[in-house]
Amino acid sequence: MGSKSPETDGHKGQGNANGPIESSSGGMPKGVHLATDGDGTIGDSDEGDDDEAHPASLVNEATNGSGQKKKRKPKKKNKKKATKKQSSPPRVPLSQLFPQGKYPIGEIQTYDAKVENTSRTMADEIRYMSRRHLEDEGFLDNYRKAAEIHRQVRKHTQETAKPGRTLTEIAVEIDDGVRALLDNAGLALGDGLKSGLGFPTGLSLNNCVAHFTPNPGQKEIVLQQKDVMKVDFGVHINGWIVDSAFTMSFDPVYDNLLAAVKDATNTGLKTAGIDIRISDVSAAIQEAMESYEVEIEGKTFPVKAVRNLTGHDIKQYRIHGGKSIPFVKNSDQTKMEEGEIFAIETFGSTGRGYITDDIGVYGYGKSYNAPSRVSLPLASSRSLWKTINENFGTIVFSRRYLERLGVERYLAGMNNLVSHGLVDVYPPLVDIKGSYSAQFEHTVLLREANKEVISRGDDY
Repeated sequence: MGSKSPETDGHKGQGNANGPIESSSGGMPKGVHLATDGDGTIGDSDEGDDDEAHPASLVNEATNGSGQKKKRKPKKKNKKKATKKQSSPPRVPLSQLFPQGKYPIGEIQTYDAKVENTSRTMADEIRYMSRRHLEDEGFLDNYRKAAEIHRQVRKHTQETAKPGRTLTEIAVEIDDGVRALLDNAGLALGDGLKSGLGFPTGLSLNNCVAHFTPNPGQKEIVLQQKDVMKVDFGVHINGWIVDSAFTMSFDPVYDNLLAAVKDATNTGLKTAGIDIRISDVSAAIQEAMESYEVEIEGKTFPVKAVRNLTGHDIKQYRIHGGKSIPFVKNSDQTKMEEGEIFAIETFGSTGRGYITDDIGVYGYGKSYNAPSRVSLPLASSRSLWKTINENFGTIVFSRRYLERLGVERYLAGMNNLVSHGLVDVYPPLVDIKGSYSAQFEHTVLLREANKEVISRGDDY
Protein backbone atom coordinates (compact mmCIF):
# COMPACT_ATOMS: atom_id res chain seq x y z
CA MET A 1 0.00 0.00 0.00
CA GLY A 2 1.65 3.23 -1.17
CA SER A 3 2.42 5.93 1.35
CA LYS A 4 2.08 9.59 0.48
CA SER A 5 5.10 11.73 1.27
CA PRO A 6 5.29 12.37 5.05
CA GLU A 7 4.21 15.99 4.86
CA THR A 8 0.85 14.96 3.37
CA ASP A 9 0.22 11.70 5.25
CA GLY A 10 -1.98 12.10 8.32
CA HIS A 11 -2.00 8.45 9.49
CA LYS A 12 0.76 8.62 12.11
CA GLY A 13 1.50 7.69 15.71
CA GLN A 14 1.62 4.43 17.64
CA GLY A 15 -0.37 1.30 16.82
CA ASN A 16 -1.47 -1.63 18.92
CA ALA A 17 1.58 -3.70 19.83
CA ASN A 18 -0.21 -6.28 21.92
CA GLY A 19 -2.13 -8.38 19.40
CA PRO A 20 -2.73 -12.07 20.03
CA ILE A 21 0.03 -14.38 18.89
CA GLU A 22 -0.66 -17.65 17.14
CA SER A 23 1.69 -20.55 17.82
CA SER A 24 3.07 -23.06 15.32
CA SER A 25 4.67 -26.45 15.71
CA GLY A 26 6.05 -29.29 13.65
CA GLY A 27 8.61 -29.18 10.90
CA MET A 28 8.04 -29.41 7.19
CA PRO A 29 11.22 -28.86 5.13
CA LYS A 30 11.79 -25.17 4.70
CA GLY A 31 11.26 -23.58 1.30
CA VAL A 32 8.94 -26.26 -0.04
CA HIS A 33 6.40 -24.54 -2.27
CA LEU A 34 2.80 -25.56 -2.80
CA ALA A 35 3.45 -26.22 -6.49
CA THR A 36 5.63 -29.22 -5.59
CA ASP A 37 4.24 -30.07 -2.17
CA GLY A 38 1.02 -31.24 -0.60
CA ASP A 39 0.12 -31.92 2.96
CA GLY A 40 2.75 -34.58 3.53
CA THR A 41 0.34 -37.14 5.03
CA ILE A 42 1.12 -40.84 4.61
CA GLY A 43 -2.37 -42.32 4.57
CA ASP A 44 -4.53 -44.37 6.93
CA SER A 45 -2.81 -47.06 8.97
CA ASP A 46 -3.93 -50.70 9.05
CA GLU A 47 -6.71 -50.11 6.55
CA GLY A 48 -8.25 -53.40 5.46
CA ASP A 49 -7.26 -55.41 8.57
CA ASP A 50 -10.89 -56.37 9.14
CA ASP A 51 -10.76 -58.46 5.99
CA GLU A 52 -8.03 -60.84 7.28
CA ALA A 53 -9.10 -64.45 8.03
CA HIS A 54 -9.24 -65.39 11.70
CA PRO A 55 -6.66 -68.11 12.67
CA ALA A 56 -9.32 -70.40 14.22
CA SER A 57 -11.41 -70.41 11.07
CA LEU A 58 -8.36 -71.36 9.01
CA VAL A 59 -7.78 -74.46 11.18
CA ASN A 60 -11.39 -75.56 10.79
CA GLU A 61 -11.30 -75.03 7.06
CA ALA A 62 -8.07 -77.04 6.76
CA THR A 63 -9.74 -80.18 8.19
CA ASN A 64 -13.09 -79.68 6.55
CA GLY A 65 -14.33 -81.50 3.44
CA SER A 66 -11.51 -82.74 1.26
CA GLY A 67 -8.92 -81.56 3.69
CA GLN A 68 -7.51 -79.08 1.21
CA LYS A 69 -6.36 -75.82 2.67
CA LYS A 70 -8.10 -72.76 1.38
CA LYS A 71 -5.95 -69.89 0.19
CA ARG A 72 -5.67 -66.95 2.49
CA LYS A 73 -7.43 -63.89 1.13
CA PRO A 74 -4.95 -61.31 -0.09
CA LYS A 75 -4.54 -58.42 2.30
CA LYS A 76 -5.77 -55.13 0.93
CA LYS A 77 -3.11 -52.60 0.25
CA ASN A 78 -3.16 -49.46 2.31
CA LYS A 79 -4.42 -46.54 0.33
CA LYS A 80 -2.61 -43.28 0.70
CA LYS A 81 -4.69 -40.20 1.22
CA ALA A 82 -4.89 -37.97 -1.83
CA THR A 83 -2.47 -35.08 -1.62
CA LYS A 84 -4.37 -31.86 -1.03
CA LYS A 85 -4.06 -29.20 -3.69
CA GLN A 86 -5.29 -25.64 -3.78
CA SER A 87 -8.65 -25.16 -5.46
CA SER A 88 -9.51 -22.63 -8.14
CA PRO A 89 -10.55 -20.09 -6.99
CA PRO A 90 -8.36 -20.63 -3.92
CA ARG A 91 -10.58 -21.65 -1.01
CA VAL A 92 -8.65 -24.42 0.82
CA PRO A 93 -7.30 -23.05 4.13
CA LEU A 94 -3.52 -22.96 4.10
CA SER A 95 -3.39 -24.86 7.39
CA GLN A 96 -4.76 -27.90 5.52
CA LEU A 97 -2.07 -27.67 2.84
CA PHE A 98 0.73 -27.24 5.39
CA PRO A 99 -0.56 -29.17 8.44
CA GLN A 100 2.77 -29.02 10.25
CA GLY A 101 2.69 -25.23 10.26
CA LYS A 102 5.91 -24.67 8.31
CA TYR A 103 5.58 -22.41 5.28
CA PRO A 104 7.87 -21.55 2.35
CA ILE A 105 10.73 -19.21 3.18
CA GLY A 106 10.99 -16.04 1.11
CA GLU A 107 13.93 -15.10 -1.06
CA ILE A 108 17.09 -14.81 1.04
CA GLN A 109 19.47 -12.02 0.04
CA THR A 110 22.86 -11.40 1.62
CA TYR A 111 24.04 -8.04 2.82
CA ASP A 112 26.85 -6.19 1.10
CA ALA A 113 30.04 -5.91 3.14
CA LYS A 114 29.96 -2.96 5.53
CA VAL A 115 32.65 -0.35 4.98
CA GLU A 116 32.09 1.91 7.98
CA ASN A 117 31.84 1.77 11.73
CA THR A 118 28.25 0.82 12.54
CA SER A 119 28.47 0.26 16.28
CA ARG A 120 25.16 0.81 18.06
CA THR A 121 24.43 3.58 20.48
CA MET A 122 22.40 2.78 23.60
CA ALA A 123 19.23 4.02 21.85
CA ASP A 124 20.01 1.83 18.85
CA GLU A 125 20.43 -1.17 21.14
CA ILE A 126 17.10 -0.56 22.85
CA ARG A 127 15.32 -0.36 19.49
CA TYR A 128 17.11 -3.49 18.31
CA MET A 129 16.08 -5.50 21.38
CA SER A 130 12.45 -4.47 20.82
CA ARG A 131 12.58 -6.04 17.34
CA ARG A 132 14.02 -9.45 18.19
CA HIS A 133 10.76 -11.09 17.07
CA LEU A 134 12.23 -11.36 13.55
CA GLU A 135 14.32 -14.26 14.85
CA ASP A 136 11.37 -16.01 16.52
CA GLU A 137 10.25 -19.14 14.65
CA GLY A 138 6.59 -18.74 15.61
CA PHE A 139 6.53 -15.17 14.34
CA LEU A 140 8.28 -16.18 11.11
CA ASP A 141 5.92 -19.11 10.52
CA ASN A 142 2.91 -16.81 10.74
CA TYR A 143 4.50 -14.15 8.53
CA ARG A 144 5.51 -16.75 5.94
CA LYS A 145 1.99 -18.16 6.04
CA ALA A 146 0.60 -14.71 5.21
CA ALA A 147 3.11 -14.41 2.36
CA GLU A 148 2.14 -17.82 0.95
CA ILE A 149 -1.52 -16.81 1.04
CA HIS A 150 -0.61 -13.67 -0.91
CA ARG A 151 1.21 -15.76 -3.53
CA GLN A 152 -1.64 -18.23 -4.00
CA VAL A 153 -4.36 -15.58 -4.20
CA ARG A 154 -2.47 -13.37 -6.61
CA LYS A 155 -1.65 -16.37 -8.85
CA HIS A 156 -5.38 -16.91 -9.33
CA THR A 157 -5.89 -13.18 -9.97
CA GLN A 158 -3.18 -13.16 -12.63
CA GLU A 159 -4.92 -16.08 -14.35
CA THR A 160 -8.49 -14.79 -14.17
CA ALA A 161 -8.47 -10.97 -14.15
CA LYS A 162 -9.22 -10.36 -17.81
CA PRO A 163 -10.83 -7.57 -19.86
CA GLY A 164 -14.60 -7.76 -19.54
CA ARG A 165 -14.62 -8.47 -15.81
CA THR A 166 -15.69 -5.79 -13.36
CA LEU A 167 -13.33 -4.42 -10.74
CA THR A 168 -15.83 -5.40 -8.05
CA GLU A 169 -15.72 -9.04 -9.17
CA ILE A 170 -11.92 -9.04 -9.10
CA ALA A 171 -11.67 -7.29 -5.72
CA VAL A 172 -14.27 -9.50 -4.01
CA GLU A 173 -12.58 -12.62 -5.34
CA ILE A 174 -9.24 -11.47 -3.87
CA ASP A 175 -10.87 -10.62 -0.53
CA ASP A 176 -12.73 -13.93 -0.37
CA GLY A 177 -9.58 -15.85 -1.29
CA VAL A 178 -7.53 -14.27 1.49
CA ARG A 179 -10.22 -14.94 4.10
CA ALA A 180 -10.72 -18.54 2.94
CA LEU A 181 -7.02 -19.39 3.04
CA LEU A 182 -6.75 -17.82 6.49
CA ASP A 183 -9.80 -19.90 7.50
CA ASN A 184 -11.21 -16.74 9.09
CA ALA A 185 -14.29 -15.07 7.64
CA GLY A 186 -13.70 -12.10 9.95
CA LEU A 187 -17.36 -11.76 10.89
CA ALA A 188 -17.24 -12.71 14.57
CA LEU A 189 -16.32 -10.06 17.12
CA GLY A 190 -12.56 -9.53 17.16
CA ASP A 191 -11.78 -12.00 14.37
CA GLY A 192 -10.66 -9.22 12.04
CA LEU A 193 -7.90 -8.33 14.50
CA LYS A 194 -6.58 -11.89 14.51
CA SER A 195 -6.10 -12.10 10.74
CA GLY A 196 -7.52 -10.74 7.50
CA LEU A 197 -6.96 -8.15 4.79
CA GLY A 198 -4.13 -5.75 5.63
CA PHE A 199 -5.92 -2.86 3.88
CA PRO A 200 -8.57 -2.47 1.16
CA THR A 201 -7.68 -4.35 -2.03
CA GLY A 202 -6.44 -1.74 -4.50
CA LEU A 203 -7.26 -1.97 -8.23
CA SER A 204 -6.01 1.30 -9.72
CA LEU A 205 -6.25 1.85 -13.48
CA ASN A 206 -4.04 3.91 -15.80
CA ASN A 207 -3.53 7.46 -14.46
CA CYS A 208 -4.98 6.44 -11.07
CA VAL A 209 -1.64 5.62 -9.48
CA ALA A 210 -2.85 4.16 -6.18
CA HIS A 211 -5.64 3.83 -3.61
CA PHE A 212 -8.68 2.92 -5.64
CA THR A 213 -11.04 0.15 -4.61
CA PRO A 214 -14.60 -0.45 -5.83
CA ASN A 215 -17.11 0.58 -3.17
CA PRO A 216 -20.90 0.38 -2.85
CA GLY A 217 -22.75 3.14 -4.70
CA GLN A 218 -20.02 3.73 -7.27
CA LYS A 219 -20.52 3.25 -10.99
CA GLU A 220 -19.31 -0.22 -11.97
CA ILE A 221 -16.00 -0.22 -13.86
CA VAL A 222 -15.28 -2.90 -16.46
CA LEU A 223 -11.66 -3.79 -17.17
CA GLN A 224 -10.63 -2.93 -20.74
CA GLN A 225 -7.97 -4.32 -23.08
CA LYS A 226 -6.05 -1.02 -23.03
CA ASP A 227 -6.00 -0.72 -19.23
CA VAL A 228 -2.94 -0.93 -16.98
CA MET A 229 -4.09 -2.22 -13.58
CA LYS A 230 -2.14 -2.03 -10.30
CA VAL A 231 -3.16 -4.84 -7.93
CA ASP A 232 -2.21 -4.01 -4.33
CA PHE A 233 -3.43 -6.05 -1.37
CA GLY A 234 -2.18 -7.10 2.04
CA VAL A 235 -2.55 -10.13 4.30
CA HIS A 236 -2.15 -9.86 8.06
CA ILE A 237 -1.85 -12.32 10.91
CA ASN A 238 -1.85 -10.80 14.41
CA GLY A 239 -1.46 -7.36 12.84
CA TRP A 240 1.77 -8.11 10.96
CA ILE A 241 1.04 -7.23 7.33
CA VAL A 242 2.54 -8.69 4.17
CA ASP A 243 2.26 -5.81 1.69
CA SER A 244 2.90 -6.71 -1.94
CA ALA A 245 1.70 -5.38 -5.30
CA PHE A 246 2.05 -6.02 -9.02
CA THR A 247 0.82 -4.54 -12.30
CA MET A 248 -1.16 -6.22 -15.08
CA SER A 249 -1.51 -5.09 -18.69
CA PHE A 250 -3.06 -6.76 -21.72
CA ASP A 251 -1.18 -4.94 -24.49
CA PRO A 252 2.60 -5.38 -25.00
CA VAL A 253 2.92 -1.66 -25.69
CA TYR A 254 3.15 -1.15 -21.91
CA ASP A 255 5.83 -3.80 -21.34
CA ASN A 256 8.64 -1.26 -20.90
CA LEU A 257 6.64 0.68 -18.32
CA LEU A 258 6.17 -2.47 -16.24
CA ALA A 259 9.80 -3.49 -16.75
CA ALA A 260 11.02 -0.12 -15.52
CA VAL A 261 9.07 -0.26 -12.29
CA LYS A 262 9.87 -3.91 -11.61
CA ASP A 263 13.58 -3.16 -12.15
CA ALA A 264 13.37 -0.18 -9.79
CA THR A 265 11.72 -2.25 -7.05
CA ASN A 266 14.28 -5.04 -7.37
CA THR A 267 17.06 -2.45 -7.28
CA GLY A 268 15.57 -1.02 -4.08
CA LEU A 269 15.44 -4.50 -2.53
CA LYS A 270 19.05 -5.20 -3.52
CA THR A 271 20.26 -1.88 -2.11
CA ALA A 272 18.28 -2.03 1.15
CA GLY A 273 19.99 -3.36 4.24
CA ILE A 274 21.08 -2.76 7.81
CA ASP A 275 22.72 0.66 8.27
CA ILE A 276 21.97 1.67 4.66
CA ARG A 277 20.89 5.30 4.31
CA ILE A 278 17.43 5.87 2.86
CA SER A 279 18.88 8.46 0.46
CA ASP A 280 21.09 5.76 -1.08
CA VAL A 281 18.11 3.45 -1.66
CA SER A 282 16.11 6.29 -3.22
CA ALA A 283 18.92 7.30 -5.57
CA ALA A 284 19.35 3.73 -6.79
CA ILE A 285 15.60 3.38 -7.39
CA GLN A 286 15.37 6.58 -9.44
CA GLU A 287 18.42 5.74 -11.53
CA ALA A 288 17.04 2.33 -12.44
CA MET A 289 13.51 3.50 -13.24
CA GLU A 290 14.35 6.58 -15.26
CA SER A 291 16.70 4.68 -17.56
CA TYR A 292 13.56 3.43 -19.36
CA GLU A 293 11.16 4.96 -21.83
CA VAL A 294 7.97 3.69 -23.42
CA GLU A 295 6.40 4.34 -26.83
CA ILE A 296 2.62 4.68 -26.87
CA GLU A 297 0.75 5.44 -30.10
CA GLY A 298 3.91 6.65 -31.80
CA LYS A 299 4.95 8.98 -28.98
CA THR A 300 7.88 8.29 -26.66
CA PHE A 301 7.47 8.94 -22.93
CA PRO A 302 10.20 8.79 -20.30
CA VAL A 303 9.22 6.70 -17.28
CA LYS A 304 9.21 9.06 -14.31
CA ALA A 305 9.48 8.03 -10.67
CA VAL A 306 6.46 9.37 -8.77
CA ARG A 307 8.07 11.89 -6.45
CA ASN A 308 5.40 12.32 -3.77
CA LEU A 309 4.69 8.66 -3.03
CA THR A 310 7.03 6.53 -0.92
CA GLY A 311 7.80 3.06 0.32
CA HIS A 312 7.58 2.62 4.08
CA ASP A 313 8.39 0.50 7.09
CA ILE A 314 5.72 -1.72 8.64
CA LYS A 315 4.85 -2.11 12.31
CA GLN A 316 2.24 -4.24 14.05
CA TYR A 317 -1.28 -3.12 13.03
CA ARG A 318 0.40 -0.17 11.34
CA ILE A 319 0.93 -0.31 7.58
CA HIS A 320 2.92 2.95 7.51
CA GLY A 321 5.33 2.68 10.39
CA GLY A 322 6.97 6.11 10.27
CA LYS A 323 9.98 5.74 7.98
CA SER A 324 9.53 6.61 4.30
CA ILE A 325 11.58 5.66 1.23
CA PRO A 326 11.07 8.15 -1.63
CA PHE A 327 11.64 7.10 -5.24
CA VAL A 328 13.74 10.16 -6.07
CA LYS A 329 17.09 11.46 -4.86
CA ASN A 330 17.02 13.17 -1.46
CA SER A 331 19.28 14.03 1.46
CA ASP A 332 17.62 11.82 4.10
CA GLN A 333 20.45 10.35 6.19
CA THR A 334 18.11 8.10 8.20
CA LYS A 335 19.40 4.53 8.27
CA MET A 336 17.58 1.26 7.99
CA GLU A 337 18.04 -0.82 11.13
CA GLU A 338 18.28 -4.47 12.02
CA GLY A 339 14.91 -5.96 12.90
CA GLU A 340 12.90 -3.55 10.76
CA ILE A 341 10.34 -4.58 8.15
CA PHE A 342 9.98 -2.54 4.97
CA ALA A 343 7.56 -2.44 2.07
CA ILE A 344 9.93 -1.69 -0.80
CA GLU A 345 7.67 -0.40 -3.56
CA THR A 346 8.01 1.90 -6.52
CA PHE A 347 5.59 3.71 -8.80
CA GLY A 348 6.45 4.90 -12.30
CA SER A 349 4.36 7.10 -14.58
CA THR A 350 4.28 8.40 -18.14
CA GLY A 351 2.70 11.61 -16.80
CA ARG A 352 4.17 14.30 -14.54
CA GLY A 353 5.30 11.84 -11.89
CA TYR A 354 3.32 13.76 -9.28
CA ILE A 355 0.06 12.63 -7.70
CA THR A 356 -2.93 14.60 -6.44
CA ASP A 357 -6.05 13.56 -4.52
CA ASP A 358 -8.98 12.49 -6.67
CA ILE A 359 -12.65 12.60 -5.70
CA GLY A 360 -14.11 9.71 -3.75
CA VAL A 361 -12.88 7.59 -0.86
CA TYR A 362 -10.56 4.58 -1.01
CA GLY A 363 -10.69 3.75 2.68
CA TYR A 364 -10.69 4.87 6.29
CA GLY A 365 -8.28 4.22 9.12
CA LYS A 366 -8.38 4.87 12.84
CA SER A 367 -5.82 7.55 13.58
CA TYR A 368 -2.69 6.17 15.21
CA ASN A 369 -2.77 8.92 17.83
CA ALA A 370 -6.50 8.69 18.60
CA PRO A 371 -7.16 8.79 22.38
CA SER A 372 -8.33 5.63 24.10
CA ARG A 373 -11.40 7.37 25.54
CA VAL A 374 -13.55 9.70 23.44
CA SER A 375 -16.78 11.63 23.90
CA LEU A 376 -18.96 11.81 20.81
CA PRO A 377 -22.26 13.68 20.37
CA LEU A 378 -23.93 11.32 17.89
CA ALA A 379 -25.17 7.84 18.76
CA SER A 380 -24.30 6.72 15.21
CA SER A 381 -20.68 7.84 15.58
CA ARG A 382 -20.36 6.15 18.99
CA SER A 383 -21.68 2.88 17.56
CA LEU A 384 -19.42 3.13 14.52
CA TRP A 385 -16.38 3.94 16.68
CA LYS A 386 -17.05 0.78 18.69
CA THR A 387 -17.32 -1.29 15.49
CA ILE A 388 -14.05 0.09 14.15
CA ASN A 389 -12.16 -0.67 17.37
CA GLU A 390 -13.57 -4.19 17.65
CA ASN A 391 -13.06 -5.24 14.02
CA PHE A 392 -10.24 -3.18 12.51
CA GLY A 393 -8.28 -1.31 15.15
CA THR A 394 -5.77 0.78 13.18
CA ILE A 395 -5.99 -1.42 10.06
CA VAL A 396 -7.28 0.57 7.08
CA PHE A 397 -10.71 -0.58 5.83
CA SER A 398 -13.17 0.27 3.07
CA ARG A 399 -16.91 0.88 2.93
CA ARG A 400 -17.23 -2.57 1.36
CA TYR A 401 -15.71 -4.13 4.49
CA LEU A 402 -18.01 -2.17 6.80
CA GLU A 403 -21.15 -3.16 4.94
CA ARG A 404 -20.07 -6.79 4.95
CA LEU A 405 -20.33 -6.62 8.75
CA GLY A 406 -23.94 -5.46 8.41
CA VAL A 407 -23.26 -1.80 9.23
CA GLU A 408 -25.85 0.52 7.67
CA ARG A 409 -26.42 4.27 7.44
CA TYR A 410 -22.97 5.06 8.75
CA LEU A 411 -21.88 8.04 6.61
CA ALA A 412 -23.00 10.73 9.06
CA GLY A 413 -21.30 8.93 11.92
CA MET A 414 -18.13 8.48 9.84
CA ASN A 415 -18.02 12.16 8.92
CA ASN A 416 -18.34 12.98 12.61
CA LEU A 417 -15.40 10.71 13.47
CA VAL A 418 -13.32 12.31 10.71
CA SER A 419 -14.16 15.84 11.89
CA HIS A 420 -13.04 14.91 15.42
CA GLY A 421 -9.68 13.67 14.09
CA LEU A 422 -10.34 10.09 15.16
CA VAL A 423 -10.44 8.60 11.67
CA ASP A 424 -8.30 9.45 8.64
CA VAL A 425 -9.67 9.38 5.08
CA TYR A 426 -7.70 8.00 2.14
CA PRO A 427 -8.69 9.30 -1.32
CA PRO A 428 -7.64 7.82 -4.68
CA LEU A 429 -4.33 9.25 -5.96
CA VAL A 430 -3.99 10.28 -9.62
CA ASP A 431 -1.51 11.64 -12.14
CA ILE A 432 -2.66 13.68 -15.18
CA LYS A 433 -5.38 12.24 -17.40
CA GLY A 434 -4.12 10.19 -20.31
CA SER A 435 -1.05 8.97 -18.46
CA TYR A 436 -0.26 5.42 -17.42
CA SER A 437 1.37 4.17 -14.23
CA ALA A 438 2.71 0.94 -12.78
CA GLN A 439 3.62 -0.42 -9.34
CA PHE A 440 5.62 -3.33 -7.94
CA GLU A 441 6.14 -4.00 -4.24
CA HIS A 442 7.59 -6.55 -1.84
CA THR A 443 7.87 -6.90 1.94
CA VAL A 444 11.42 -7.46 3.21
CA LEU A 445 12.60 -8.43 6.69
CA LEU A 446 15.99 -7.04 7.73
CA ARG A 447 17.14 -9.99 9.82
CA GLU A 448 20.46 -10.33 11.63
CA ALA A 449 22.27 -12.56 9.14
CA ASN A 450 20.40 -11.72 5.94
CA LYS A 451 17.36 -10.03 4.48
CA GLU A 452 14.31 -12.09 3.55
CA VAL A 453 12.07 -10.88 0.73
CA ILE A 454 9.18 -12.70 2.30
CA SER A 455 6.59 -12.03 -0.44
CA ARG A 456 8.83 -13.06 -3.36
CA GLY A 457 7.31 -15.57 -5.78
CA ASP A 458 7.94 -17.07 -9.19
CA ASP A 459 5.87 -14.30 -10.75
CA TYR A 460 7.77 -11.21 -9.54
